Amino acid sequence: MLNAQQGTLDKINIAIDGPAGAGKSTVARQVAKKLSYVYVDTGAMYRAVTWFMMGHGISASDTDRVLGAMKELHIELIPGELTQQVIVNGEDVTSYIRTNEISQHASSYAKIGPLRSVLVDMQRQMAASKGVVMDGRDIGTHVLPQAELKIFLTASVEERAQRRYQEIKDSQQITLEQLMHDIAARDRQDEQREISPLVCAEDAISLDTTSMNIDEVVDQIIDYCITKTDGAK
Repeated sequence: MLNAQQGTLDKINIAIDGPAGAGKSTVARQVAKKLSYVYVDTGAMYRAVTWFMMGHGISASDTDRVLGAMKELHIELIPGELTQQVIVNGEDVTSYIRTNEISQHASSYAKIGPLRSVLVDMQRQMAASKGVVMDGRDIGTHVLPQAELKIFLTASVEERAQRRYQEIKDSQQITLEQLMHDIAARDRQDEQREISPLVCAEDAISLDTTSMNIDEVVDQIIDYCITKTDGAK
């Protein structure tokens, strides 16, 4: 069971969506820290599921086995100074779930409707008290459609691949060109899946971060938040 801290009456929920590599997790974590909000990395939850299933030899095509295994899966998200720890059944899998292999397979598990329902219920419970920054691909459209502030972060495929390459070049053997190919393919998967596809909510603010650094993006979102709360944080 995932627990969120109690929010206050003047706090709002912030939904940050966008394609792979747009910087959602980094930005959401910093926004939450500045506002003293709770950060919920939904992508990490799906990666954790993917890591667990692949480790147990359970294919995304075997829906019955996936759903059966979900009953034995316990996920915890623990706030950290630099990153969020992801714990699966008591094991810290934070570094394991960030590999390119997990990234490539996550969408296959994420499109399983009943699995998504379980995780979405957990995410909504965490946001019930307000004061949550949640990032993913369908937060503003499906998970938290009533979020007071919705941001759709994006950037060019080239920029997103470059950012990802800088993160993993020392730990994984992969070329920038391969990353560009993988990210473009992931975009197509996310946009074309039948269940909760990646789409910008009608009332979301679209923010292209191609030429922006992290601090600029965070400050811009904080400004949007201040406007939404009339200056109350």
